Amino acid sequence: MFERGKGPSEVARLLQVRRQSAHAWQKRWQKGGLAALRSRGAAGRKPRLSSAQREQIATALVEGPQAHGHLTAVWTLPRVAKLIAERTGQRYHPGHVWKLLRGLGFSCQQPTRRAIERDEAAIARWQQVEWPRLKKKPGGNAAPSSSSTRAG
Repeated sequence: MFERGKGPSEVARLLQVRRQSAHAWQKRWQKGGLAALRSRGAAGRKPRLSSAQREQIATALVEGPQAHGHLTAVWTLPRVAKLIAERTGQRYHPGHVWKLLRGLGFSCQQPTRRAIERDEAAIARWQQVEWPRLKKKPGGNAAPSSSSTRAG
């Protein structure tokens, strides 16, 4: 557009961007031509793990923590950070591992907290028989309070 004689204000209006951006583009174009306007890629730090390393971590996570020497079947952030360090040599703070996991398509899960020895039949029996027996009955034989027996 600059080559065709359009000014920065007109370019900004046509592309629906701020005039300041169009002025900056024009300066870059004047100094380096069309090549100066090419995208420089994504801003920010380059990823520490390659795509192959990320796939390797994802595969290891799917295998489960027990396949990697842990006693329980729960991945924790410190465990994942240790796995990443062992597999790739890159150290991640456990508090930042969740960002990497989310990028790999994993989500935070909470394990159900149930005892392995849980006996559903015993629980149902206790709820139907014992609990009603132990529960206070309304208007039952509660002892009168000392404030109600005072002479007024």
